[in-house]
Amino acid sequence: MKIIDLTEFFSERGGGVRTHLELKGRVLRNRGHRHLVIAPGPQRGPPVEGLMRIGGPRFPYDSSYHLFLRIDRVLKAIESEQPDVLEVHSPYLAMASALLASRKCFAVRTFCWHADFVDTYLRPVLEKHLSSAVASGVLRPAWALVRELTSRCDGTIVASAQQLAKLRHRNVPHLHRIPFGVDKTTFRPEAADARVRKKFLGEASNSTLLVVAAGRFSYEKRFDVVIDAFRRLRGKRRAVLLLLGDGPERVRLESRASRLDVHFLGFEKDRSRLASIFASSDVFLHGCPYETCGLTIAEARSCGVPVVVPDQGAASEEIDLACAEIYRSGCPEACAAATERLLSRDGRALRARARTGAAAVFSVEQHFDALLDVYQRLLDDKWHQIRSDAGGGRTNACTYLGP
Repeated sequence: MKIIDLTEFFSERGGGVRTHLELKGRVLRNRGHRHLVIAPGPQRGPPVEGLMRIGGPRFPYDSSYHLFLRIDRVLKAIESEQPDVLEVHSPYLAMASALLASRKCFAVRTFCWHADFVDTYLRPVLEKHLSSAVASGVLRPAWALVRELTSRCDGTIVASAQQLAKLRHRNVPHLHRIPFGVDKTTFRPEAADARVRKKFLGEASNSTLLVVAAGRFSYEKRFDVVIDAFRRLRGKRRAVLLLLGDGPERVRLESRASRLDVHFLGFEKDRSRLASIFASSDVFLHGCPYETCGLTIAEARSCGVPVVVPDQGAASEEIDLACAEIYRSGCPEACAAATERLLSRDGRALRARARTGAAAVFSVEQHFDALLDVYQRLLDDKWHQIRSDAGGGRTNACTYLGP
């Protein structure tokens, strides 16, 4: 099987979609499939296996992302590669490119719902000036656009039950729920390393809490909630906060965290190193109420770390309350109180339950087994349609040429 993933969600620094697609490439190639990511980006740099960069301008808000403007080059690449599956991972010009591609150039077209761009970016702006009910009315055309785009795909992949229910409510067709998987050979409780604690806590490693949070530093991720909650936590306990990530809000977040014991570590590209930091920490805090999957949370849970997450979005899905707390999203006071409740429990029992719960996290093997099964069923349906159309004498049958 040959799969092309087309996306503008491919940061030069890192990020969840890039992590997922790079892992997808390794797994699929190891299983004998052919995989290619087509993403906009800088035209300089050494070639990378399984990646085609097409030059494009930077996003104005986050300059580590780029836009597809040379759609002609994207279409030429699709025509040249002739994939079995053409999967879209962003709803902007990547989707436009995929919809403009001739049906002769691929067998099935799918869409992976990584970002709820309607309720994450549009609704908060409207609700600053309008009631929730009026904002919902204004957003109906946006959801109609989502339905139109997804109806032109053979399947839409969604990771969480919460997003699945939302998209079903919006009458989005052809939905397939597949949770994203974690590389559990890397993200495991055994990745804990006393040297990590000593590096950041010094000789107080046994008496000071090591708190961790990770993600892209953009406004919707709500790292302000994490920092403000940590400030309240520091008023009661000795604690150090590690922030892993980068993004357009970094300078503002650094200013917000001034005079606190907060370490900004940037994006950690070494997955083993990231797992070691997670597994060595006492608690993982998360601020974003708009998650569609919560991959970073799953990675922390897979490392056996107790977590504190907001009550909105997919962040609280699959959470074991025996080793986690949920708080009212957007509220630092509620986040700090939830963290205090978690830490007031018996420490050994809490960590033991978190380590036991790590086994329940969905693995990359489970994810890609399910994903390839969906691909195969869609391909089988397409070939059945082609044979039926040919047998019935229809002249508008798909004429995909194959790789």
